[in-house]
Amino acid sequence: MTSTVPALGHTTAKGSALQAVLLDMDGTLVDTEGFWWDVEVEVFAALGHTLEDAWRHVVVGGPMTRSAGFLIEATGADIALAELTVLLNEGFEDRIDRTLPLMPGAARLLAELSDHGIPTALVSASHRRVIDRVLTSLSHRFHLTVAGDEVDRTKPHPDPYLRAATGLGADPARCAVIEDTATGVAAAEAAGCHVVAVPSVAPISPAARRTVVTSLEEVDLTFLRGLLTETVR
Repeated sequence: MTSTVPALGHTTAKGSALQAVLLDMDGTLVDTEGFWWDVEVEVFAALGHTLEDAWRHVVVGGPMTRSAGFLIEATGADIALAELTVLLNEGFEDRIDRTLPLMPGAARLLAELSDHGIPTALVSASHRRVIDRVLTSLSHRFHLTVAGDEVDRTKPHPDPYLRAATGLGADPARCAVIEDTATGVAAAEAAGCHVVAVPSVAPISPAARRTVVTSLEEVDLTFLRGLLTETVR
């Protein structure tokens, strides 16, 4: 599946500071961060290794290669990075085929953005094969999607969010990003976007151009437009 559709910058409402909304996937829209950890635990158990719970905060929100590489080094497991990546993706796909719970407020927010014609992009560190699997279960049609294996540098680098903004014909400074991990927040902020953080595993503190909420139930279009109105003059 292609990762882009024609740029929609020309459809953005004139006079509105908010040009686009860019959303992370795992732990932000779908309640799957725990799935990844469960799969990692199972795969390494089969290899004869027990993962320490403290490592969960290290691997959350980052690219597959970084997380898998860290776990190989930490455990000393005798497995190649490419082989481990395949096992983790397969295990994750098996779980989402059985159930794919949405985060509270996710369906309502996506429907509202769609109803008002707000350009949206799904920006994930997950691989394309995983994103496409999840998209079949989401009723929302994103104008553009960016996968972690489609950019030279994924989160925490700004590249995925810069690509998404460019693809939508939007100024990153006029994009609202919704993220759940420090890695994703770092990527969005490095791209110059305003961030709404909804922490899923580890705490995230408020900062300049960063608003922290406890749930997507607190986020709607009026909320997002208000954030950009405060920062974009």
